[in-house]
Amino acid sequence: MSRLVFVNRYFHPDHSATSQMVSDLAFAEAARGREVAVVTSGQIYDDAAAALPEQETVAGVAIRRVRTSRRGRAGLAGRALDYLSFYREARRALKGMVRTGDVVIAKTDPPLLGVAVGRVVRQRGGRLVNWLQDLYPEVALAAGVRGFGGIVGRRLTAARDRSLRAAAANVAIGEIMARRLRVRGIPDGLIHVIPNWADETAIRPVPVAVNELRAAWGYAPGEFVVGYSGNIGRAHEIDTILAAAERLRERRAIRFLVVGGGHLRPELEERARSRGLAFDFRPYQPAGALSASLSVPDVHWVSLRPAFEGLIVPSKVYGIAAAGRPIIAVAAPEGEIGRLVASHDCGVAVAPGDGAGLAAAIAALADDPARRERLGANARAAVDGPLSRASALARWAALLDGLAAP
Repeated sequence: MSRLVFVNRYFHPDHSATSQMVSDLAFAEAARGREVAVVTSGQIYDDAAAALPEQETVAGVAIRRVRTSRRGRAGLAGRALDYLSFYREARRALKGMVRTGDVVIAKTDPPLLGVAVGRVVRQRGGRLVNWLQDLYPEVALAAGVRGFGGIVGRRLTAARDRSLRAAAANVAIGEIMARRLRVRGIPDGLIHVIPNWADETAIRPVPVAVNELRAAWGYAPGEFVVGYSGNIGRAHEIDTILAAAERLRERRAIRFLVVGGGHLRPELEERARSRGLAFDFRPYQPAGALSASLSVPDVHWVSLRPAFEGLIVPSKVYGIAAAGRPIIAVAAPEGEIGRLVASHDCGVAVAPGDGAGLAAAIAALADDPARRERLGANARAAVDGPLSRASALARWAALLDGLAAP
């Protein structure tokens, strides 16, 4: 059977979202007896200076880490340089390792990775799978990044679409993303929808009463914590949660917690501090602490600007569900997250900009422990069933086995 070659800028031991997905799938396929290789960088998501071995084998997966620039995530210019150097070095690595019949799975970190490596894969006789965590250049346009409009944007979109049509398969992580691909003229037979996941065996609900981390972070019994965990970036928004916190100012037992980082975190921190709102901020937590950290809040909020519907799907929702906590989706109710919380009855959706509606939703959950318990249990049931890691990996295995057939 042909070899699987994964390409992504981050891989184990990094714990960022795209890295975790690729690592889970690569290790699962190796455990099934497949020959698996990975082309990645030597970086860690939040540590550009990390020094990882150029080559090693972990759990049956042969890892090759290429040398790239190390400007990190502080600025767009430095990030673009990191992207370009990874494109170049990944192509060079694939030229020397892809064999006829190999299946190459290219994620979208950096963006448009399938465009960058597709020709090399075809020339070497391999088959390309685009694993679409996001759709570029549409994401850049929605974020207002300069330089992606006009003829540049049209050319990038055309190149991306050619890559999708030439691929053996394209995996979208949501139905709305798949719909966008069909609108772009990508044949339906080349589109497969496989959602992301969390490790439901590693992330377990921790009751508030026995959560030592919650106590260590200074939350008293009876306080109601509204949490956010992970990256809060350009695709998200913070105006609605700030407006809701203003309306709930007099309810001293309601507090807000942000764990993680991202483009908007400094602004959120400054605006909350200047208004005297009850926000606490913590850094990213290690993977081994996720059960405790995700269980600190009584509920979590997740946001997505409407312009990004179908372009990305915040994968943090799966970790929240694994921790058995209700989800308040500050997103379009008919969007991917809004539909998820409605279909599994594991939270509520509030339209971005509706601060009064968000405040009312938070207050209602704070005053109804039985409802919180039910919504949290439904969230956990979803990741134990249709949204489980095992279910997603099984769908991937079926797809990859079909592509690997002679």
